[in-house]
Parts: sequence; structure tokens; C-alpha cells
Amino acid sequence: MYITKSCDVAGNFEQGQLNGYDNIQLSPSAGVLNYGQGLFEGTKAYRQDNGGLSLFRPRENAIRMQIGAERMCMPYPSTDQFVDAVKQTALANKRWIPPPGKGSLYIRPLLYGSGSILGLAPAPEYTFLVYACPVGNYFKEGTTPLNLYVDEEFHRASRGGAGGVKSITNYAPVLRAIRNARERGFSDVLYLDSVNKKYIEEVSSCNIFLVKGKVISTPIACGTILEGVTRKSIMEIAIDLGYQVEERLIEADELISADEVFCTGTAVGVAPVGSITYKGQRIEYKIRSVLVCKKLYSTLVGIQKGHIEDKRDWIVDIE
Repeated sequence: MYITKSCDVAGNFEQGQLNGYDNIQLSPSAGVLNYGQGLFEGTKAYRQDNGGLSLFRPRENAIRMQIGAERMCMPYPSTDQFVDAVKQTALANKRWIPPPGKGSLYIRPLLYGSGSILGLAPAPEYTFLVYACPVGNYFKEGTTPLNLYVDEEFHRASRGGAGGVKSITNYAPVLRAIRNARERGFSDVLYLDSVNKKYIEEVSSCNIFLVKGKVISTPIACGTILEGVTRKSIMEIAIDLGYQVEERLIEADELISADEVFCTGTAVGVAPVGSITYKGQRIEYKIRSVLVCKKLYSTLVGIQKGHIEDKRDWIVDIE
């Protein structure tokens, strides 16, 4: 794993180094433990059919971490330092990258307040750490369509909060909602906005899209929704394929009339939704052999594997 610390009052980070994966030491009064001052990112390294290794849009993750760090009063590594750290970590763990089509190497960059601070204030020191793990499908159902539950009790984020950045504080509060849903046989939870309680926002760890004819809609990112890298990529691919893409407020009632619903995320990739339960009503979607999301995902994977020309410089070859 790669690790470095902020080394001066300006928040610049020293040259990082690779260490064996191991436990880390933290003071009991570390900012991340007491006040949740931490961010994480998620990206992947892929083994291409020609044997090469590549990353997918790591600069987007670096920029998103910088935006989150500004929100959380934290210094951050430069874009180049972030990408270099991810590259080093991927290469150091390349023996764990699965063969093409069998999975990928999930890479988890962390930025957290490691310095001691008892009063409520930004930590005096920060650590940037990157580790990795080989992964297959995110959901236990594998490629089976997801079965979502719209939770009207719990909310993932609120206006003015940190829902639009990848803060560690966004995730523990949804664990109870996820547990409740899975105990009832659902895959995950789809959350509503906390003000009007009628607009859909996102699933616990991925974005959501609705398809109606040639129009693909996704909830607008207005501070409560994380702007996923996969979300952004799928929107751009959809436009290239001739679809009209809308970012807007989407009422939960619109789920009833959608032709197709799917989720996107670094971990989940692109996953079709088979059903959504809302206000006691189970809305089922026909899983046809030709789904819009499968067409979009096939294009995305084709670019990642090198089968389809990368016209936007999304792929970063590392070996």
C-alpha cells in the first residue's frame, strides 16, 4: 500500500512510499476518529486482453477528492501525485489483477485527519493512503437484476450537508437502512430527498438512471448526490449512442412508467434493476435480451478492455 503524510503548514504532502499491507497507528484523538474528517475514493485497475494493465479515468477521482477535501477543510495531494500513487499501488499488486472478464483490482485511496485534535477543529496532520483488493461482482446476486426498496424513513443526505462528496460520514448512517432492506429480501435501498420526500436521489453506493424511449434520466446532482465517475461516463456514452440524457428532479412516482431502470458505480459497474418496491407496491421491469443499460455497459467495458477506441483519453496504461 502507498502512504504519505502532509508535511508542512501549507498542507503539501511528502514523497510517498510503498509498504506492505499492514495495520496503521492512530492517536485516540485523531481527527478522523473523533470528528469523521476523512474521505475515500474508489477506482479500478484492469487487465486487458493483450496482457496490458490500465486504469480508468483516475484523474476524475483525484479531482473529486480535491472537491471533497475543500468541503471537509483538508489539504489534498495534487492530481499528479494522486494518479502516481494509484499507479504505484496497482503495479505493486499486479499479481492480484484478475484475468480479463473475471474481475478487476479495486483501488481505495483514503485521505484522513491523522493528527491529534481534541477541540472541534481541522486536524494538524493528514495521511493519504492507497490500498487495493481483487474483486468480482459487488452484489451477491452477481449479474441478477437488483431488487430495490424505496426507504421513506431514512435519508442518505440533506441539503447543505456532505452528500455530494465522498466523505466517510455518508456511509455508516445508511447501514441500518441497508440491513433492514436485506432482511426483507431486497438488494439495496433507493433514497428520497429529505426536504420534499418525493424525489429519488441515489442508492446506497451507486447512482440510478431511468429509461423512457430514447430518453435517459438521472437525478440532478445538487449537493446531495455523489457525482460518480461511472455515472458521468455512461452519460457521455449514451449521448454518443444517440440518446437524450437529462439530469433533473425525478419524482418517485415516475418509477412506475419507466421502461427500464439501472444503477451505475465503480464497484457495481452497470446493473439492471428488476424491481423497485415503493409505498407497498412492487414495480417490476421486464429484463429483455436487449437492454439499454447492457448496450451502454458493453461500450464502457469495450473501452476499458481496449476493444473500442478510447476517443476521450479515459484509459491510462500502466504496463
